[in-house]
Amino acid sequence: MPHMIDRRTLLGSGTAAALMSLSPWASAQTSAWSDLEKKARGQTVVFNAWGGSERINAYLVWAAAELDKQFGVKLEHVKVTDTADVVKRVRSEKVAGRVADGSVDMVWINGENFLAMKREGMLFGPFAESLPNFRFVDTEGKPTTRIDFSEPVQGMEAPWGMAQLTFFADRAKVPNAPRSTAALLEFARTNPGRVTYPKPPNFHGTTFVKQALLDLTSDKAALYKPYDANAFAKVTEPLWKHLDALHSHLWRSGKQFAANSANVRQMMADGELMLALTFNPNEAANEIAAGRLPKTVYSYQFDSGTVGNTHFLAIPFNAKGKEAAQVAANFLLSPMAQARKADISIWGDPTVLAPGKLPAAEAARFTATAAAGQVERSAPVLPEPHGSWVDPLEKEWLRRYGA
Repeated sequence: MPHMIDRRTLLGSGTAAALMSLSPWASAQTSAWSDLEKKARGQTVVFNAWGGSERINAYLVWAAAELDKQFGVKLEHVKVTDTADVVKRVRSEKVAGRVADGSVDMVWINGENFLAMKREGMLFGPFAESLPNFRFVDTEGKPTTRIDFSEPVQGMEAPWGMAQLTFFADRAKVPNAPRSTAALLEFARTNPGRVTYPKPPNFHGTTFVKQALLDLTSDKAALYKPYDANAFAKVTEPLWKHLDALHSHLWRSGKQFAANSANVRQMMADGELMLALTFNPNEAANEIAAGRLPKTVYSYQFDSGTVGNTHFLAIPFNAKGKEAAQVAANFLLSPMAQARKADISIWGDPTVLAPGKLPAAEAARFTATAAAGQVERSAPVLPEPHGSWVDPLEKEWLRRYGA
């Protein structure tokens, strides 16, 4: 577990005085941040975030304790199952004229939900790149920290963690896993009923569909532009042909699908399925460490690359605790918080920071020995299609296969 540091040492303090140079501009920035911290003290951050993981929930309990101790900020985790519901609530508050007393202070978000909030003026900001710890974000090596599903972030949300579609299997049963969309189809044909994926709009299921779409379409450029109804049929035709061929070989002949990735993982652990999938490259390692998967399980990504993105923290336009939300977001970007989050034994969510930008003592937090089940060779990240494609894809999938 990463060691703790006092808030007045190099990176622990939100004032971040040691991080700033002594230029007049930097001194002004330090002073402004110090003033913001003072205003935040005593505020509560109502944080709407997915609550379906015990590990993540436990991490947020730790973060809440640190925020209270270091900054006098209360973090209240409101567990949600679908971020779209949060978007709807903020939209309703805007329509009702609630411009200063919103029910949400910070939300865990990305993709089509961010796109909707950005386009409809439901976000506070830009704020992200003014956070003292943003200077350590790996914006060069991880460009999705500034591009969310092909939509420029423009400082309206702060990067929090990285994700990439990853598959895992038990080497004792599957020594050579399929490492492409085409190979997965052949694997399913050879092993009927032993493969499936979650039913869209579950995001793991939708990501599986987007992976196939990116692998199969010849017009990828269209996918990185706002949705075009006229192009949809042509761009997705190879996808539907592929899924038509795949589904008859899936678990329950493709007439039923798993509810989520946890169901798929459990069916693999029980021997009912031969493959599982996740959007956290460290999930299998987490499960092995917890004793829920055997040490013979390994993780892999398609050789040509898999869909990847960044997940973010955003502040609604009508948040009551805007100052506290910024303090919380900055803390969650700190090396201490990011290293703890990346720890396999705690959460295993890959960091958005560039250790090379950190002083040696802080970079050392991120040097950990490889754990059983981790991806041995990372594949290229395929950027997400534009967020506006998600809803049409899900609706068409449900029309064809959702009955």
